[in-house]
Amino acid sequence: MDISVVIPVYGCRECLEELHRRLVAALAAITPSYEIILVNDACPQNSWEVIRQIALKDPHVKGIDLSRNFGQIRAITAGLHYADGEWVVVMDCDLQDKPEEIVKLYNKAQEGYDVVFSRRAVRKDMLFKKLSSKMFSWLYGIFAAGAIDNSISNFSISRRMVMDNYKRIGDQNRAFIPFINWMGFKSTAVAVDHAERASGKSSYTTRKRLRLALGIVTTQSNKPLVLSIKVGFTVSLLAFLYAVYMIINYLIYGVGVAGWTSTIVSIYFVGGIILAQIGILGLYIGYVFDQTKGRPIFIVREVVENQSVKLGGH
Repeated sequence: MDISVVIPVYGCRECLEELHRRLVAALAAITPSYEIILVNDACPQNSWEVIRQIALKDPHVKGIDLSRNFGQIRAITAGLHYADGEWVVVMDCDLQDKPEEIVKLYNKAQEGYDVVFSRRAVRKDMLFKKLSSKMFSWLYGIFAAGAIDNSISNFSISRRMVMDNYKRIGDQNRAFIPFINWMGFKSTAVAVDHAERASGKSSYTTRKRLRLALGIVTTQSNKPLVLSIKVGFTVSLLAFLYAVYMIINYLIYGVGVAGWTSTIVSIYFVGGIILAQIGILGLYIGYVFDQTKGRPIFIVREVVENQSVKLGGH
């Protein structure tokens, strides 16, 4: 198998027939040896019904139905376990990642790269999504190991050995781009056209984005813990200096120490910092707790492969 295309599916039932048609045309222009892996992440629109029909008609298509919603990255990981291609493409299902751009990624990879990411020169997203993406990139640069380019997307092509090593990573909270970069394979990015969303809207709410960001940061770095220690020492130093200042004022100038208001403000200020630090520590403890449970990151309910159906899977 030359190329495998892994696509997590959630909330874009109307796009699937068109996505399949355009993928077949784009991949057939590169090689006759390809496969399309559609992973249903418990889509509320019952996309599995459409995926099943497509996979039963086209032997190039594998349909993977997860038992419940596990999230985009875990759905991608599930698809990777069924990918047989020497090159593996990861893309979204909403047609914002244009299938016709796969040839551009593939041709660039033939220059000797292990991974080729897509760079969206002009993002066709809503303003809020663009702003939240930039904010996440900025915060990631502060709290994790280096900044990330928010114009780079999951839409990419990688050698099989890259994806095999990605599957070996045992983290419950995993992010596609940071983990691929962490592995250190030879990578680059090419500019691609980014399309408008064909139907529906993004399932990533502000709350989900925040949870994802916290998960990525706690997985990638311990900087928040180091920062909380620095904040604690800084507050202690400021309190000590203020105490010295008040003593000097009292002994030399006879200025009395302010009472109730300053005391209450100080207690609330320090208490808030302590609670924040405990919360940061709790995030890491919670992550360790999730890791020690050792649960699988996805469960497969049904697979349609080679135009046949079977229950369960890897």
